[in-house]
Amino acid sequence: MRCIFAIHKLSIMSARNQIVHHVFFWLKNPLSVDDAAQLIDGLKTLKAIPQIKNLLIGTPASTMKRDVVDNSFQVSELMYFDDVEDQDIYQTHPVHVAFVEKYGHLWNKVVVYDMIANEPEE
Repeated sequence: MRCIFAIHKLSIMSARNQIVHHVFFWLKNPLSVDDAAQLIDGLKTLKAIPQIKNLLIGTPASTMKRDVVDNSFQVSELMYFDDVEDQDIYQTHPVHVAFVEKYGHLWNKVVVYDMIANEPEE
């Protein structure tokens, strides 16, 4: 029983230090389905970076219009890293650098939100 508790606590501590990296892209040609598809294909190449623990790619949801909702972007990606060091490695990883070089011409604005996951203690 004691061992299970220790493992559970360790996973909570890991989750607490996990980095969530959310990126929003505004395309130069916001109505271009081809440009959005190219960017999405490019984002998929980032899966090759071992420091990325999970990668989600999407487009704005058709949720209820509210003043607090900004769905003006065309493509977004959400990544999870074990810690800040892994996120730092990702930033300079050759696959990420190649992605920016190859697909950077598609967007005119990028906004990034990074956070440390804050799991409540049990």
